[in-house]
Amino acid sequence: MSVLEDAKQLVHPYYILNILMSLSFLASKYVPFLCEYVFPRSECGELAMWESEILFFMVVIVMFRTRKSGSRNMLSYISTAAMYAKICNVLLWFYADPVYGILYVVVVIAHFLVVGEPVYKGPEKVVYFQGKALDEELQRDRNCIWLITFFTAWSPSCSRLAPIFSKLSAEYTLDNLKFGKVDVGRYPDAAKHYHINDTAFSVQLPTISVFKEGKEVERRPCLDSKQKFQKFYFTEDNIKAAFDLNNLYMECKKVLEAKRGKKEEHKKSD
Repeated sequence: MSVLEDAKQLVHPYYILNILMSLSFLASKYVPFLCEYVFPRSECGELAMWESEILFFMVVIVMFRTRKSGSRNMLSYISTAAMYAKICNVLLWFYADPVYGILYVVVVIAHFLVVGEPVYKGPEKVVYFQGKALDEELQRDRNCIWLITFFTAWSPSCSRLAPIFSKLSAEYTLDNLKFGKVDVGRYPDAAKHYHINDTAFSVQLPTISVFKEGKEVERRPCLDSKQKFQKFYFTEDNIKAAFDLNNLYMECKKVLEAKRGKKEEHKKSD
């Protein structure tokens, strides 16, 4: 996604409100008329030492998490920064005044429930599995190759992958090559079964796995020789290259064409 496309997305109310909520405490301290209304005049225009420390700690966490998640565009950084900024703002507002803290939490919850993050509206061919239903499907049709995304609804990295995965599903899906998703946040048993860490500090969200003949043969991110997860940037080109989607598609298509040819020959012989 280009910088221009990112800038267009920022006009969406979701991102505008996210930025405003992230900057709410700082704005209330440094905007004169606002500060005088919220705080005593003596506290305006400067931050206490502990407030500065919390904000500095937030910056460090944001830098660490964006680096770990492989965030490479403006929206990725803003989404990650906003998430941790809102957590810090909850602490700052509660310490300033419990009433302010409660009001801020109410606004955050309302934003989450009412103003959803922009979603992909293009074509997709993704099957959504409910936990163990995936395992049943893998065993039912062992001739089908599945690309499965394990995700959680609250993860910014998973949200960024969603439109890319949907676009790939529309482009590559065949009768024997299919795309599916499992919400491991909603189905923790599936996370355990497929060895996905679904905690807030997980480096496995999202994870894309390839299943052939009912068994997992490849996944990203994967472990290196030191048993540490390698970074993987979930861009469209990287996913195509990592799973060799073009060749996989052609192989599956040849299998389908061979089956159709046999059926036609059988009909002619009858």
